[in-house]
Amino acid sequence: QVQLVESGGGLVQPGGSLTLSCAVSGINSSLYTMAWWRQAPGKQREKVAVLTNTDTTDYEESVKGRFTISRDNAKNTLYLQMNNMKPEDTAVYYCKGPSSGSGVPYWGQGTQVTVSA
Repeated sequence: QVQLVESGGGLVQPGGSLTLSCAVSGINSSLYTMAWWRQAPGKQREKVAVLTNTDTTDYEESVKGRFTISRDNAKNTLYLQMNNMKPEDTAVYYCKGPSSGSGVPYWGQGTQVTVSA
């Protein structure tokens, strides 16, 4: 069974840093495009960062230069390093994997990130 489990969320002050982890099991995540998404209350879930199986990256415009997506293949874990955080980064962050055979993507359970003084 494929599972994605996020961790590392919490409360951070504006300008601070936080690193999220996504532990993957059931698949080798290095063989797939992986991504981080986030959703704030009342807003649509949005794509934050993408990492392909060839290690190319893509970022949502508002996080460029501040966030870095990466993976540790030995640990089968995806990371999101967040620096110079802003209150508008407050959201539940989700790890997204490939689609299953039925076409439904694999999602983690989410981890809350709150940026506040």
